[in-house]
Amino acid sequence: MYIGSLHLLDLCVIAAYLAIIIYVGRRAAAATSSEEGFFLAGRKLGKLYQFFLNFGNATDANGAVSTASLVYQKGASGVWLSLQTLFMNPYYWFMNPWFRRVRLVTVADLFEDRFGSRALARFYAIFQIFATVIVIIGFGNLVGYKVTASLLVKPEAQWTSAERQSVEGYREMKALEAAVQLAPLTATEQGKLGELRDQNKRGELHSYISWIHSPTGKWTYYLIYSLIVGGYIVMGGLAAAAINEAFQGVLIVIFSCMLIPFGLAHIGGWDQLAARVPEEMFNLLGGGQGSIGGWELFGIFLISIIQIHGIIGNMAVSGSAKDEFAARFGAVSGTYAKRIMIILWAFCGLIAIAIYQGAGTLSDPDSAWGAMALLLLKPGFLGLMMAGLLAANMSTIAAQTMAVSALFVRNVYRYLVPDTTEHGMVRAGQIAIVVILAMGVYAAANMSNVYSVVQLLLTVNVPFGAAVLLIFFWRRLTPTAVWATVIVSAVLNLIVPSWVGPNLAAVTHSPALTRQVEAFGRMQPVFFETVVRTTAADPTSPLVGQGRFHSELWVLDQVGVDVASFSPSGRNAARFVYDGLFPFAVLILVSLFTRAPDRARTDQFFGKMKTVVAASPELDLAEMEATRLNPGRFNHTKLFGANSSWEFAHWTKVDAIGFVACLGVSTLILWAFWMVLRMAAG
Repeated sequence: MYIGSLHLLDLCVIAAYLAIIIYVGRRAAAATSSEEGFFLAGRKLGKLYQFFLNFGNATDANGAVSTASLVYQKGASGVWLSLQTLFMNPYYWFMNPWFRRVRLVTVADLFEDRFGSRALARFYAIFQIFATVIVIIGFGNLVGYKVTASLLVKPEAQWTSAERQSVEGYREMKALEAAVQLAPLTATEQGKLGELRDQNKRGELHSYISWIHSPTGKWTYYLIYSLIVGGYIVMGGLAAAAINEAFQGVLIVIFSCMLIPFGLAHIGGWDQLAARVPEEMFNLLGGGQGSIGGWELFGIFLISIIQIHGIIGNMAVSGSAKDEFAARFGAVSGTYAKRIMIILWAFCGLIAIAIYQGAGTLSDPDSAWGAMALLLLKPGFLGLMMAGLLAANMSTIAAQTMAVSALFVRNVYRYLVPDTTEHGMVRAGQIAIVVILAMGVYAAANMSNVYSVVQLLLTVNVPFGAAVLLIFFWRRLTPTAVWATVIVSAVLNLIVPSWVGPNLAAVTHSPALTRQVEAFGRMQPVFFETVVRTTAADPTSPLVGQGRFHSELWVLDQVGVDVASFSPSGRNAARFVYDGLFPFAVLILVSLFTRAPDRARTDQFFGKMKTVVAASPELDLAEMEATRLNPGRFNHTKLFGANSSWEFAHWTKVDAIGFVACLGVSTLILWAFWMVLRMAAG
């Protein structure tokens, strides 16, 4: 009755789920004959569909697995890489109506509409296509693979000699780490521990072996998974994605709750959390090695609230709403539902700490979710868990793929084939989806570490996020400044740290750049993500840097900031604050020294941004015609006066009530989470 680690009943549950989403794709296909129907669901989605679209777009298996993984590694403070968005919900009350009010199809259209720069729109589209495919879609594939691999465990009797050596080396490392807590190790044991830790950093040691750890198994998984996602969105477009979000949202809630009761029962009840998990691991701020402190939390929040403006899905999600209230209600309610899911995922991470510790610690923290599912769930439940994970991942990948497809069709393909028909645009979008998913598979095959990708997700959109924010609010912003900012920021904060630095021998082998300092009883790298010995078995061999090269810290070090004296959390905070403020400095300085944009175009843009979306398309056209004739008719609502270059407007009653309500809900959720953590800690 078993195929690998899965019972026949599990396979039936998964097959039923896949059949449903393909059926939905076929039913939605009738509404995809036009470009707006395919990419924006005809701008007809009300509050309920907006809730599910936002919930599904924000909530994915990546978040569940990465949150559980980070809490397993860092304790409760690891939740902040995801939960810091709780403070952003009051801001969403304002932000999402902007993307509905601008009345465009893609975020790239925004650059052409604001500046008349088709080249800048194309540049944004091409940059975001590659960034989204590599970072977001590839990351979704990676997380799905890691969870599935942890569920398909290979029996020990069928291990190869190399696999056995890998697991035995990991067990020996954990045994030595436990022994050093009781008594000093001998010189031989210390050397062996150092060698094994070096091998573990390189990914050569494993606590388990999966059937799909081989290259063939990995590629088979990625191809099957991508074919299923591509199938229903090629047929049904965003309408299919939105309907499936509603169905998948229910599964997301189920799989987020499922592990907690089974996990608590496995460890012996709620009281055993306090008995098995170190007290400092329940602290939301600080609490031990690798924990996230207050300054790091501030840095994460800063770059998150900036980069959120540049995300390609903003226009598709908010632009598909039938009116502004549906856009803002869906954004706030859907993302609040996700915050509750994040808290559930964090408790799964704490339960993982209670289960997998000492010699049983997992070699790959990213497998914590899957390992618990395999350990705790019975046949049928395990299939439901896998269906929920697939649902969570597919919903986000589907929305992102639709946004990338829209970018390509409207801002690249349309200019290459200007006489194409509506049907041709839809067909090009469908072909683009296939290519996008194929690129996502290749990207996933070249990723390994969830934590590294999560940090990249936080920073990749910051330059464009800063530009979009000023597009909405500063008349003096120039296209030259946007060009300068995205190019300089991309080179200094993305390309050099992620690609040039880690692959340049002069950097990776530099004694100054591979410097380490002691923190929490271990040597921690200053400028690199990881530092290892050139030869693992030789403790005297030269050091070499691996992973991301933190060029921000190097710049701060060059101007006299002693970054080596910071804690690991403090160095992360310095990086994030630098990444968040640098684009604004370039945007403002270059704008002040370059020619102002066309006045007539700017007047029309900000007139539109102050024209509230009407209740029907016909009324909205009439309102926009009145604005076209008199673009300054709402200038009296500007906060700093009608002649100010800053376009901030006075709050309406709905603005104020919604903002205060969101602050209250955010505070209540955080207080409730803190209280439950205190109870869990005893």
